[in-house]
Amino acid sequence: MTAYPLTWLYAPGDRPKVVAKALTCGADVVVIDLEDAVAADRKAYARAITADLLEDPPAVPVHVRVNALEGPWGEQDLAALAPAPGLSGLRLPKITSPAEVHHVARRAARADLYALLETALAVEQAYAIAGAHPNLRGIALGEADLRADLGVRDDTGLDWPRSRVVVAARAAGLPPPPQSVHADTRDLDGLAASCAHGRALGFLGRAAIHPRQLPVIERAYLPTGAEIEQAETVLKAAATEQGAQALPDGRFIDAAVVTAAQRTLSLARRR
Repeated sequence: MTAYPLTWLYAPGDRPKVVAKALTCGADVVVIDLEDAVAADRKAYARAITADLLEDPPAVPVHVRVNALEGPWGEQDLAALAPAPGLSGLRLPKITSPAEVHHVARRAARADLYALLETALAVEQAYAIAGAHPNLRGIALGEADLRADLGVRDDTGLDWPRSRVVVAARAAGLPPPPQSVHADTRDLDGLAASCAHGRALGFLGRAAIHPRQLPVIERAYLPTGAEIEQAETVLKAAATEQGAQALPDGRFIDAAVVTAAQRTLSLARRR
């Protein structure tokens, strides 16, 4: 996986041809979905073919979104997939407490874990969940379920939960979270505008549900020429002096600003 993945492409676990295509589309991470994308009568089939696929590591990092732990399939998913050599991560839906993260970490000790926060309770517990276990490598919102739980009618009603999750992730030492999916796969202008808003809130990258969304997401999250130039100026100044200092334009820089500049240049190398 790249140091800062920007694109996370979902593919339904019961459609092996779609999964195979997703692995060739250029996403940083492919997320095989055993949860919302798979009907109840196809859960066992999706689990079995996903376990078979992950017997060998694919060319692209693969995460699996398992079913919710409190339902009838989540534990079966963990038992089948946790030992898989090709598994790069488990995405855990509907997490509401640190105890659930600890439970999965015991069941899947080798897997990187990613918690999806999809309810008001989960948002309130965001920092506790984010710091629950060393194997937890990221958190993100599940906005469709959260929107329903909150009764939010306008997209701006989610800005406070979005900021809360960004702050919780960074406070726990986790990477900035990726944005939730943009459901209208034909609305690429709307996707670009939404990504720009998410970037302004502190997100980094985004989940996608169609390959056509990937280049839009990547363009939105890659640094601009001006941002690259500014990052280079910051690192040049940091290499010559210690402590807080002022740039020629009067802006002060410190360790946090230097870290942000390093991330900018790391992302710039994707171009």
